[in-house]
Amino acid sequence: MSSLSERPQQAVVGLPLPHESAALHVTGKALYTDDLVQRTRDVLHAWPVQSPHAHARITDLRVKPAYDVPGVVRVLTGDDVPGVNDAGVKHDEPLFPTEAMFHGHAICWVLADTLEAARLGAAAIEVDYEPLESLVTVREAIAAGSFQGTGRHLVRGDVEGAFADAAHVFHGEFEFAGQEHFYLETHCALAHVDEGGQIFIQSSTQHPSETQEIVAHVLGVPSHEVTVQCLRMGGGFGGKEMQPHGFAAIAALGSTLTGRPVRLRLNRTQDLTMSGKRHGFHSEWRAGFDDDGHLVTLDATLTSDGGWSLDLSEPVLARAMCHIDNAYWIPNVRVDGRIAKTNKTSQTAFRGFGGPQGMIVVEDILGRCAPLLGYDGTELRRRNLYRLNDTTPYGQPVRHADRLESCWSQVSSNGDVVRRQAEIAAFNASNAHRKRALAMTPVKFGISFNLTAFNQAGALVHVYKDGSVLINHGGTEMGQGLHTKMLQVAATTLGLPLTRVRLAPTRTDKVPNTSATAASSGADLNGAAIKNACEQILDRLAQVAGGRLGISPHDVRFADGQVSSLTGDSVPWEEIINSAYHQRVQLWAAGFYRTEGLHWDPNAMRGEPFKYFAYGVAAAEVEVDGFSGAYTVRRVDIVHDVGDSLSPLIDIGQIEGGFVQGTGWLTLEDLRWDESTGPNRGRLATQAASTYKLPSFSEMPEVFNVQLLEKAHEEGAVYGSKAVGEPPLMLAFSVREALRQAAAAFGPSGTSVDLPSPATPEAVYWALDKARSAVRVERLEAQASGV
Repeated sequence: MSSLSERPQQAVVGLPLPHESAALHVTGKALYTDDLVQRTRDVLHAWPVQSPHAHARITDLRVKPAYDVPGVVRVLTGDDVPGVNDAGVKHDEPLFPTEAMFHGHAICWVLADTLEAARLGAAAIEVDYEPLESLVTVREAIAAGSFQGTGRHLVRGDVEGAFADAAHVFHGEFEFAGQEHFYLETHCALAHVDEGGQIFIQSSTQHPSETQEIVAHVLGVPSHEVTVQCLRMGGGFGGKEMQPHGFAAIAALGSTLTGRPVRLRLNRTQDLTMSGKRHGFHSEWRAGFDDDGHLVTLDATLTSDGGWSLDLSEPVLARAMCHIDNAYWIPNVRVDGRIAKTNKTSQTAFRGFGGPQGMIVVEDILGRCAPLLGYDGTELRRRNLYRLNDTTPYGQPVRHADRLESCWSQVSSNGDVVRRQAEIAAFNASNAHRKRALAMTPVKFGISFNLTAFNQAGALVHVYKDGSVLINHGGTEMGQGLHTKMLQVAATTLGLPLTRVRLAPTRTDKVPNTSATAASSGADLNGAAIKNACEQILDRLAQVAGGRLGISPHDVRFADGQVSSLTGDSVPWEEIINSAYHQRVQLWAAGFYRTEGLHWDPNAMRGEPFKYFAYGVAAAEVEVDGFSGAYTVRRVDIVHDVGDSLSPLIDIGQIEGGFVQGTGWLTLEDLRWDESTGPNRGRLATQAASTYKLPSFSEMPEVFNVQLLEKAHEEGAVYGSKAVGEPPLMLAFSVREALRQAAAAFGPSGTSVDLPSPATPEAVYWALDKARSAVRVERLEAQASGV
């Protein structure tokens, strides 16, 4: 589909426009799901009864005391479910469980006239539990052999033979934490039933079609009786891809049983204790290098902490395994993957979807091994970058690998890296208690859903008699600017000013069977579907315009609100639309797109699962205080490949935001569960912003330079663009690796530092203190030898 990427000279795409709802956001006029409660009469409010045990059998549930609380209308239990008592697609997530699987698990729900009455009603319910053995950490699950889902195996080359021939072999173990989504808007749904029994749900969901499907099977009705709409989300980041379905089902069930609208909105503590996070991983690895610093073989076992149910753990693990190479050529690779089952929230999608968890393993290996091999970390990474004609461990050619080198060279040049490294060395030599470091790290991230079937999208475009245009598509807006890009795509394709095009909220009765807005594919898929719908309309209008202008339909051009011939004769768009209507020409179209060229064997872990790779490079400079481990990010330089940007202002904002979110995961955000044997075992200890540190303005780099890679047109993607949502998050590896190098600078030359993730100030302090201990040992050894 080469025509898909062709961009006209007069294009609305490519203009640096603000977010289409920016003014509404900053003035407070933007409506989110819970804002609609104020516009809805007789709403009931839902409140959960949560388990105080990490794992326990429910032996008795007495709901009668709740009805003694004024304002309580209904208590929802498993006996009320007319369909299937399950909120997941894997049929392992009972909506009303008989066995509590994690601390905070919702057992039943209370509906009341007010939120306070619902809370008091939930507190009055009596539940008897039989506590059971629980597994809180991934290490406990590994020791107990507690796994779920399907394990995977990826292999290329002769791994053991390469280890036998390798000049240098290292091995290690690395466990790294998950991450809380911490959306501005918590999980929320508002449901009501009309006079015909049609169920309408406003949901903060990244996957309206799947929310529709789950609600339908819980209620025991066909999908056409359920409509799901998503106005916008106050953040999603993947956490609203699967997890909203159960909350929407509770609201819908309550509404069908009571005949009143039901609102379910989790408060912050409930959201943190009930919804899933990014998967934490445990890894074991061996790595072999030759004498020139090339990584020639890698053997790794990845164990993800899936929590109590599967959710999206299997595709997250598959993507982690497919991204363990990051941007590096490794001729011999063996990776085994498995999913631990623990008594935690069911971990789920988070920006990067397993990619960060795979890539951090190889970045940690290179960071640890560089000083042991006698290389600077930046140089070791550069030596191992993919080159033209290389292939990934699963067999996909790395097209445009030269863009990695382009990004690398531009960051090095624009960031004046060589000069600054010399200045950093001089600074460190003259400062005993403060050290600086600069690290460069690359990103190669595959774009498409791992499951080939998800790589499809639909759109609906209406042209009205006055020439105005309304578009619907299957993607959802969570602040990332998707709707802005889709407006630009429609305006460009139709040759209209942006003011002539409006976008309607995403809903399942307009565009059915949509995929989740995830995998960074929202603009690729939905943009192509919108373009397809617009082109269908233009084909019909060209016939009308050709007759009006006396030319062949092939010679009709649509641009800037005018319909013209090659000789310059033109007619306003509105006149052609009016003529088309009176000629009974269809002025609307349903568009469709499916990504071509994908093939993937999940059992063999072979194929080409990605349409293309997005590339980027970041250089981060940090300064670390030797007394506390506290640090500042002094400067960051980024060059990132987004193809021919659809909307440069949006893309730069995504790169900045993704980078900061990645920095939070790697350096600040420290999820802690109670691992004791006491009564609070399994309880999430970091339940608020007071205990869970999020990145803020103080963590922003003092100097933050972001550039888009030029001359990066992507053939076969909508208007030559590339995805931008997820890849920039992994650019934050540069911050973690700079912290490792700064900590090592407190020790003697060649010191290798093991750095936990997240690399909190405390973790950095213990790493640098260990490096300093090596200096003390050197001095003592020198004194003992009389040197």
